[in-house]
Amino acid sequence: MANIEISGVSHSYDLTAPSSYPQTLIFIHGWLNSRGYWQPLIERLSVDFQCLSYDLRGFGQSQPKVEENFRDDFDLSLREGEFTINPSESVYTPSAYAEDLAELLEKLHIKSAWLVGHSLGGTIALWGAAKLPEIVQGVICINAGGGIYLKEAFEHFRTVGQRFLQVRPRWLSQVPWIDVLFTRNHVARPLARYWARQRVIDFVVADPEAALGTLLYSTTEEEINRLPQLVAQLKQPVYFLAGAEDKVMEPKYVRHLASFHPTFQYCGENVIEIPECGHLAMLEQPDAVATEISRLVLQHF
Repeated sequence: MANIEISGVSHSYDLTAPSSYPQTLIFIHGWLNSRGYWQPLIERLSVDFQCLSYDLRGFGQSQPKVEENFRDDFDLSLREGEFTINPSESVYTPSAYAEDLAELLEKLHIKSAWLVGHSLGGTIALWGAAKLPEIVQGVICINAGGGIYLKEAFEHFRTVGQRFLQVRPRWLSQVPWIDVLFTRNHVARPLARYWARQRVIDFVVADPEAALGTLLYSTTEEEINRLPQLVAQLKQPVYFLAGAEDKVMEPKYVRHLASFHPTFQYCGENVIEIPECGHLAMLEQPDAVATEISRLVLQHF
């Protein structure tokens, strides 16, 4: 693990050795996750590709330096529902995270890359491709899609998400067997308890402002409706890996967003459905996902 400062926040990242392949694979994690979830894929892919994974601002070990008193006050305001959002000033929009990515690549002197993003990370990857057309050679979105704003559904999702964030005391990770609940959450088959424990840790340590901000900013009507426009304007190849049993981002919503990219016209060939897979494809089916990533990237070599 290494650290680098991006816009005043220390970001943790892992970078494997260079390979003969000219592009670096950049892995971007999803909401309440961290860079560690990419390790099964990186173990399989780093033989042929240089791989970079990093913790997004406010998640994993990329934590802003905030006085503890402020953090306590923020948690209280969150419980009381007093937190409001201002997209024009936030560092937690998908676009702002893409700016962080641009600075990261510049500081690491990465001139050519493929972006691989999971869930929210997929949205950030799409923004990154739009902002960095000369650097980003292609995008692979995993368990990511959407582009249809359903008012009642999203309002319910935001409400449930905020309540979910309210019940995460620091001692939660010490509760016996709490990780068992996370072995089955949003997956087609139970995860190993190691990954369940990691999910609990990442859930607990996520910065409250980042956790809530990313939830709210990424699900506004404006943001959701912008996604298809974003995909349609991209000139790079864009592929989508969908979990056949994903209940968070169902394959039909993945296909909807994918359909706006020019490659979809060829019988939807930019969508690959992974069988026996839920919302954490990189943990549930690492062999299948690694094989598809390698195939997709190499066909453009």
